[in-house]
Amino acid sequence: MLELIDVHAAYGPSHVLHGVSLVARDGEVVSLLGRNGAGKTTTLKAIMALVDVTGGDLRFEGRSLRGRPTHQIARLGIGYVPEDRRVFSDLTVTENLRVGEGDGRAGASGVRWTRDRVFGLFPKLADLAHHRAGSLSGGEQQMLTIARTLITNPRLLLLDEPSEGLAPVVVRALADNIALLKREGLAILLSEQNVKFARRLADRAYIIEKGAIRFEGSMATLDADPAIRAAYLSV
Repeated sequence: MLELIDVHAAYGPSHVLHGVSLVARDGEVVSLLGRNGAGKTTTLKAIMALVDVTGGDLRFEGRSLRGRPTHQIARLGIGYVPEDRRVFSDLTVTENLRVGEGDGRAGASGVRWTRDRVFGLFPKLADLAHHRAGSLSGGEQQMLTIARTLITNPRLLLLDEPSEGLAPVVVRALADNIALLKREGLAILLSEQNVKFARRLADRAYIIEKGAIRFEGSMATLDADPAIRAAYLSV
């Protein structure tokens, strides 16, 4: 579904990605692991054309993303949940969801995500439907950002450090929600520092360090290699 081939990316003169290659297949959850500053967020931003891609290619369902603007990439079926959430703080929960409502296409499971459906996934948001998004807790804002992205009916979801800064009980609930999305067949590329969180959800993992991929394999293979974890993940 998604393929990055020798991708290089930069912020102005600062070269951040150095030949990143990875694959995410239809219906699987792939985790991109690494320490803070390793290049995880830049990789997701490169996919969405939010950073300058200076080399290589990025392909989604066989089509190159190079040169496409961000809104076109989103319309192809890639949903992006940034690490800083970026809710519209002055709008209500319902109004935030209306902003994201798609064009009627079906999602990965062949069923459309509607407001009622995302409220079923995140019942807390239904209780807060008329509250301004800026008044929500960090965990509630994370739920809202994911819900707003789902309502665009993506076929691939990019999640950038969804567990960052959340209380453990909220992280567990969020993992349950993402596991449900996985069961529905939604392909997910999950950027994370929290290896325990990723382990519960991911089929495969890549480790990125200093803008380059240092490991690729199953979560079981990663769990069985303490030297790799110690070298690149501090676990």
